[in-house]
Amino acid sequence: MTIDLRTRIDPIDGPDPQRGSRIDLATIADQLGALGTPPPVVGTLEPLDLLVEGLGAWRVSWDGRRFALAPATCPDAATTWTIAGDDLADLLDDQVTPIGLMTSGRLHVAGRMSQAMDWWLTLRAALDHHGWSDPAAVAADLPDLTRSFTLDDDPREVIDFLDRAGFVHLRGVWSPEEMATISADMDRAAPTYSQGDGRSWWAKTSTGDRLVRMQGFDRHSAATAELLHDDRLRHVGDAVGLGHVHEGLEGNLIEALFKPIGVIEGISDIPWHKDCSLGRHSYECCSLTCGISVTGAGPGTGQLRVIAGSHRVLVWPALMDVDRIGLPDVALATEVGDLTVHLSCTLHMAEPPTLAERRVLYTSFRLPALDDAAARAASRRLLSVARESAPLTTSQPSAV
Repeated sequence: MTIDLRTRIDPIDGPDPQRGSRIDLATIADQLGALGTPPPVVGTLEPLDLLVEGLGAWRVSWDGRRFALAPATCPDAATTWTIAGDDLADLLDDQVTPIGLMTSGRLHVAGRMSQAMDWWLTLRAALDHHGWSDPAAVAADLPDLTRSFTLDDDPREVIDFLDRAGFVHLRGVWSPEEMATISADMDRAAPTYSQGDGRSWWAKTSTGDRLVRMQGFDRHSAATAELLHDDRLRHVGDAVGLGHVHEGLEGNLIEALFKPIGVIEGISDIPWHKDCSLGRHSYECCSLTCGISVTGAGPGTGQLRVIAGSHRVLVWPALMDVDRIGLPDVALATEVGDLTVHLSCTLHMAEPPTLAERRVLYTSFRLPALDDAAARAASRRLLSVARESAPLTTSQPSAV
């Protein structure tokens, strides 16, 4: 099964406050050397310089035969990462990704972003104890991607599909009447949220600022709170058989999203990404992200798209030209009351709506941590510095 991909556990006492000064670059150089060759989807690797607070300048390179990591006597300002020692330690330990560091303003990358991300993939291949599959082998092992299911189908077939494809579409889980009640609750709750309240995301359209994400929505909607305890939803986590717990994000069990037309600033429809794109893949993946269609979605109305099998290959977790991977791009058109489930490692994106707005709820199931307190503390640290910075520091490409 390719749903539990964890290879690390959080230290019980939290991160080492001296971790930045204890980075063992010689060991990292040995691990790179043992890798042999770059991962399959990596392009041409050019030398990359690291200017690390407390450790000086270092250059990592690949000459077509072997990797090298050595002090850089004359760092190239055009291809240099500037990073604090503690942040580099977190990067090496997979607590955060380059995307998570850049989102929070803690990593400065000169040169092409593609080089930074390809080197990060190479480091992950060298440092993580995980056997990633070749994209061609994954493509040959995918199920019938046009298939969808209902709750009456054999759970073993549903989970096999999710395991191999990284997503599954369940039709008609809730009734249109149930979704109409929740849609009305969204309208009533919206005025209780405001910009800068720490529990909502906002974006700008040509007509002004729009509320696009309401966190902790179950506190504003009795129907949504009831849905969270519904066997129809809990069935999803139970069927996987790995002990997934329905926790969502801390203090934010479920989010209600408006998908407006014509966003010109901010984030409503996140481009291609994995849910672990900010960090902690090897500690938490794969979670199950559940999208509940309050309104239907299709071409022009904000449908979800996924790259089938992308949870099984080592690729950029965001900013990716998905055509490079060689795996199918699948559009998931949904009706009112449908449920989509995707793994946290599956590349996915929401199409910016152009014909009609969309409404959707998102909640998640997480794998149980060996030390819940340590895992929660580490997740909280990443959440505070990266995820909640995204709507303030990043804008999606405009569709208008």
